[in-house]
Amino acid sequence: MEPTSLSRNRDFRLLWVGGLMASLGSQLASIALPLLVLRETGSAAQAGAIGTVSIGALLLTMLPGGVLADRIERRRLMRVCDVGSLLAVTALVIAVLRGHTPLPLVLLVAAAGALITSAYGPAAGGLLRAVVPREQVRAASSRMQARGAAARLVGPIAGGALFAWHPVLPFLAEGVGLLLSTVCVALMRTRSVPAARSGAAFSRGELTAGLSFIWRQPYLRTLLLIFGLGMNFAFSALMFTTLAVASDGGRSGIGGGTVVSCTAAGALAGALLAPRLEARTGARARSGASDGRLVALSCWAAAATAGVLVLTRIPLLIGLLCAVCMCLSTVASIGFVSGMLLAAPPDRIGRVQSAAGFLSTLVQPFGPLVGGALLGALGGTRTFALLALAISLCAAVVTWAPPVRRGPAPAPAPLPAPAG
Repeated sequence: MEPTSLSRNRDFRLLWVGGLMASLGSQLASIALPLLVLRETGSAAQAGAIGTVSIGALLLTMLPGGVLADRIERRRLMRVCDVGSLLAVTALVIAVLRGHTPLPLVLLVAAAGALITSAYGPAAGGLLRAVVPREQVRAASSRMQARGAAARLVGPIAGGALFAWHPVLPFLAEGVGLLLSTVCVALMRTRSVPAARSGAAFSRGELTAGLSFIWRQPYLRTLLLIFGLGMNFAFSALMFTTLAVASDGGRSGIGGGTVVSCTAAGALAGALLAPRLEARTGARARSGASDGRLVALSCWAAAATAGVLVLTRIPLLIGLLCAVCMCLSTVASIGFVSGMLLAAPPDRIGRVQSAAGFLSTLVQPFGPLVGGALLGALGGTRTFALLALAISLCAAVVTWAPPVRRGPAPAPAPLPAPAG
């Protein structure tokens, strides 16, 4: 019997739409929060502190968030997260309307958003496994990635436009999005069944269970060390350096904007392309055998891009190269995340997702710092050459490492989740 298509799967549609509303609201606020601080204080340093606080809070709470996603019924946890975010945004809206927004309140809202995201993301990923059958996990993950890419493409632009009209509008829109997200999740019939556990929820064993599982899986361990840590670090350095060069050291908004827009469009294209590749490659992709090759291809594309940037500084060409890189990287990321969801035990999905996110995020903030330092010390040509070499080493390891060539071993199919 053929499974119900995703477009006709009621709970998947609700999960997708609810997540879109929450993601779009978050992207509206991502640009509006630093603009609000800059407007209130005139300090770029204080505006930049928002990003630092958000990343720090996310890293600190990511592993505990995975534990919560495995210990609490995931649909209920997502509703609690939406309501918590709505309360934080409401406090910010009141402050903006009163004409004075203290910096501690803004930082608290940013930290609260990161904390809630650390639990919401793993819960949504775990619930996805209960909403769709195993053979549709990859297609469903592609649609989730497309949703996020669209929100990242539209959200900052819309947030900036709303902020220019009135500073409170982006936060009001975020509140409406969170309310709609809460309604969508509440209407879902599928329930996840948290495993009954004894002992402290945040014991060392519980917090590191996802990391332990990944370490015992050679495929996941190798890809996360090389693609998650090494490539994330090198690629973030490459993107920052590319943006700096394309914008002529910040003097050309058109050049920098071209690179940013092309990169966002590439991410969206990759998310839309992934299901078509899934359909073409058939059983090989569903087994995870081709995921490693996609990861290797994305790494080689990034290395080639860095190599071309040694020779050219044309913003449109740079933007197109970055779009191709981001497209391939998104396709590879979807394959990897889908394989990880299928390989993880059902009662440990939240912690495995959180562990993978933690490792991938851990070094990413340092990439722009190192890229900027190299650019200042060595200049553009040598910096791109050095990055091309570093990325080529990552690509070579991913291409020829035996664990990556073999692919992951899927976990046994979970029992169907109860409805009601």
